Amino acid sequence: MTGLKQAKIAARRQAREQRAAAHAQAMLLGRWATAHLVELFRLRPECEVIAGYLPIRSEIDPVPAMTRLHREGRRICAPVVGDRDAPLSFRLWQPGCRLVEGAFGAPIPAEGETVRPDALIVPMLAFDDRRFRLGYGGGFYDRTIAMLRDTGGVLAVGFAYAAQRMAELPVEATDMALDAIVTEKGVLG
Repeated sequence: MTGLKQAKIAARRQAREQRAAAHAQAMLLGRWATAHLVELFRLRPECEVIAGYLPIRSEIDPVPAMTRLHREGRRICAPVVGDRDAPLSFRLWQPGCRLVEGAFGAPIPAEGETVRPDALIVPMLAFDDRRFRLGYGGGFYDRTIAMLRDTGGVLAVGFAYAAQRMAELPVEATDMALDAIVTEKGVLG
């Protein structure tokens, strides 16, 4: 196993522990983070189609922000995992829509139009001040961000607890930096 792989495994272990601790305070922290996320998108009216996610494990929950943005007239979608080496696709979502279990146990809309998002709300295990994120290791968001940036652009916004910040993450060539990261403490980027 390479040094970079070992570093990422160790970083994931530490990040899971930190996120779990922050998740214990989720109600209060989540409300503050939601307010910052909604405000960021209110300042970006050009982001008409916003991809959120439906949280798994102890991920911070973007659904309150997705719901608020939907009520304000934005089109909201959720990621769907297809082939293991492919970018994500995105299916329209609305509050109360029927969900089914997708890949890795993540809920996805049961049906809905496939759309191209102008912005992504990206989950993570950890982030650093350079706006790199550490995910679960599948590369889905990195491939998706790269593809969307190559085909017209996308605003990639990480959503996390401030406790998920790490000094510096191990980064490889395929890792994509985010445009901003939103936590309960505000916006980085």
